[in-house]
Amino acid sequence: MANQQLFLGIDCGTQGTKAIILDALSGQVLGQGAAAHELISGANGRREQDTAQWLDAFTLATRRALLAAQVDGQDILGIGVSGQQHGLVLLDDQGQALRPAKLWCDTETTAENDRLLKHLGGEKGSLERLGVVIAPGYTVSKLLWTKEQHPEVFARIAHILLPHDYLNFWLTGRRCSEYGDASGTGYFNVRTRQWDLQLLRDIDPTGRLQAALPELIDAHHAVGTVLPGIAEHLGINPHALVSSGGGDNMMGAIGTGNIKPGAITMSLGSSGTVYAYAEQPKISPDTTVATFCSSSGGWLPLICTMNLTNATTAVRELLELDIETFNALVAQAPIGAEGVSMLPFLNGERVPALPHATGSVLGLTMGNLTRANLCRAVVEGTTFGLRHGLDLLHHNGLQSLRICLIGGGSKSAVWRQIVADTLNMPVVCPEQSEAGSLGAAIQAAWCTSSANGHEDSLADLCERCVRLDPASETWPIAENVAASQLAYERYQRHVATL
Repeated sequence: MANQQLFLGIDCGTQGTKAIILDALSGQVLGQGAAAHELISGANGRREQDTAQWLDAFTLATRRALLAAQVDGQDILGIGVSGQQHGLVLLDDQGQALRPAKLWCDTETTAENDRLLKHLGGEKGSLERLGVVIAPGYTVSKLLWTKEQHPEVFARIAHILLPHDYLNFWLTGRRCSEYGDASGTGYFNVRTRQWDLQLLRDIDPTGRLQAALPELIDAHHAVGTVLPGIAEHLGINPHALVSSGGGDNMMGAIGTGNIKPGAITMSLGSSGTVYAYAEQPKISPDTTVATFCSSSGGWLPLICTMNLTNATTAVRELLELDIETFNALVAQAPIGAEGVSMLPFLNGERVPALPHATGSVLGLTMGNLTRANLCRAVVEGTTFGLRHGLDLLHHNGLQSLRICLIGGGSKSAVWRQIVADTLNMPVVCPEQSEAGSLGAAIQAAWCTSSANGHEDSLADLCERCVRLDPASETWPIAENVAASQLAYERYQRHVATL
């Protein structure tokens, strides 16, 4: 139909794949679909996924979204893919995956990362050379690990891709990468937007890794059109353009309209992230701030905490509460949970930088040991980590006027109020909580527009397609802000003792 412009947005995450159908003309999301993934977990923090599962989930989620939207797949003009960052996909010369993908949450490569960091001259050296400090989750340590633990696999590497690059390759047969997602590899310089080839030669002097890298393309460029067999398999238009795509945080930025200075997106997912748009690669002296490239042509300074809804869920399940009861108890306890503080570092922590920390509950007395205080303390503790991260972004000169809140935790009104009070800033949620898949669909519309002579800028598309939910808008309450500040200072004192 001429009065619709349909785009498919895909978000391939750790837990599953989500698909949305966007009409870029009206800005409406017409339908959604989802399919789950399994995690391969093992000793030493191994977290991997079978790439074949992603392809099955992509197919299923797409079919479900088309069905829900009641549209013909032949009318889809473009596809955008958002993917979990940092994952390592290794292919042989036939384009087949050599082993399961090692994910961002895998910590099995910590020893390799430590050695690479030392080789770069520590955190300071890494920051000077790459513009980021490599962490165990980054792709580069996974390459060294593969060489040492699986030399027979390493010898057969023909292509090195990130999860979203791999899905684009499956769709189009072309191997390329986009600057935003490439920023999280650990072998990419975010200032010059180029691969650090020497670092890969240091890992393997034969040049095998260098030869296996995908080409880099701009965010507004298309990778290509869908392969006829794949188009038929998915039930979509074989002329649909596949956009550059990007990492989940980069696509979440587009999906929340975070494409100009002043906007801040905060994601309350299993881990917590805060990111902002920057026009220049101003690298923070604080090593926990990652200045990635954005997938909209600029940069995306970002902090990530390792513990968020995973910690609140752990407490909720321990006390055998459903979500409604948990939220009611959080609301029942006073700000500061009557002196109970929780340092929710169940997975170690990245912000504040305490990789070997464990979780703790402090300040318990006979009088304040209640379920309500424990529930409140875990929500406050995770939020304080995000406040610490936002302060670091502010120290680096970023302005913020309000916070756009996404992720599972943003659905809780009591948590939204805690965020507003802790940060002393209004917060609002977008109507479409799946910001990654929405951002991917918007980026696909932008790529298609660029290919057709630029009828729509990215700003035009975000204006039309990103809608805020007025019912979710939450303002800080003055007396709560003061009480939250005292509780935050107490948290900081506890963290300082670690």
